Amino acid sequence: MSGVRTRLSAMMFLQYFVWGVWFVTMGTYLGQTRHFTDQQIGAAYGAMAIAAIVSPFFMGIIADRFFASEKLLALLHIVGGVVMWFISRQTEWGTFYPLLLLYALCFMPTLSLTNSISFHNVKDPARDFPIIRVLGTIGWIAAGIIVGKALHADALVLPMQLAAGASIILGLYSLALPHTPPKGAGQPFSVRDALGLDALSLLRNRDFLIFVLGSFLLCIPLQFYYTFTNLFLNEIKAPEPAFIQTFGQMSEIFFMILLPVVLRRYGIKVIMLVGMLAWSLRYFAFGNGNVGSGMWLLYAGILLHGVCYDFFFVSGQIYTDQRAGEKIRAAAQGFINFVTNGVGYLVGAAVSGRVVNEYATVTNSQVTHDWHAIWIVPATGALVVFVLFAVLFRPKSQTEPTVIEPTGASLPA
Repeated sequence: MSGVRTRLSAMMFLQYFVWGVWFVTMGTYLGQTRHFTDQQIGAAYGAMAIAAIVSPFFMGIIADRFFASEKLLALLHIVGGVVMWFISRQTEWGTFYPLLLLYALCFMPTLSLTNSISFHNVKDPARDFPIIRVLGTIGWIAAGIIVGKALHADALVLPMQLAAGASIILGLYSLALPHTPPKGAGQPFSVRDALGLDALSLLRNRDFLIFVLGSFLLCIPLQFYYTFTNLFLNEIKAPEPAFIQTFGQMSEIFFMILLPVVLRRYGIKVIMLVGMLAWSLRYFAFGNGNVGSGMWLLYAGILLHGVCYDFFFVSGQIYTDQRAGEKIRAAAQGFINFVTNGVGYLVGAAVSGRVVNEYATVTNSQVTHDWHAIWIVPATGALVVFVLFAVLFRPKSQTEPTVIEPTGASLPA
């Protein structure tokens, strides 16, 4: 079994290395090198959200019914690697975006596939999966160190080429993974199952409805971070931006370990509110930071990632699990994933691109931004959601957190 865990851990490392090596710095490359507009940069990141919306249908119609998971994973990564290579060769938006969308449609299902392969091939998922999954976070960190510190390639096309090569390597490696037959073979496809619509019954519960609406609204300001942080750090000449952004994943590991303890002590509402407030504080820190005396604010904003992500999204998954129960657990997690990583981030990508463009200035063909004004917008938005959530969200009871299966599409950065 240790040999299987090792192979699954290597799979997870490569999976998130492939994602992290290009995703973090794409905004900087598109803005500073390709000179695409801020709206186009937002749309580029929105491609992943579109894929997150489509992915459940693909998984339900094809992946879960007809193909062994490891073989489909291999196919998607090999095709995705080839597509990413062609993306790296594009200089015009009209050809770049369709290929990026195609790549996103190849990549997003692999997040669920790697989780499914892991859960199917370990005896005790509650014990073994966290150890396997943490290698994914380490893979993301390794990608940032290579791009930001070793290669200083934030504004170069090289990260996309590295992603293309690593994706093909992972595709070939996937053929050596344990056999994982399709879990839904012989079963008819159901839209309700694919989108988790059975969980709609939970919306009759006022607290769960507030939780869903709060999660959706929070994802709109959140997309500012994923889309524009690297461009912001490069524009203000912060040292090794892609590297220092990995500090966020390092903090994520620490706060993930801390989460069960603080959940038991303070309860789900307090922890989720702390996570929401951390997003607002992060943006205020970015808005007032600089590469001189305010550099500590930039580091603080990055290090808050563990609180931002773990205390809201992971605890939110736990809350969803508690409210759903065993019968509709998978449907509830799928529904939340659709609302947040799909629709929420898609709206956030459009909003962030428009806002950043409003504060852009072009001088001698060089684009600069009023980042203080930009970061105040998501900071205020997250703060408003925090206040509304604090007033309206009143869970009736606090139950012991349970171990859940990650839905596979949440960003680790």
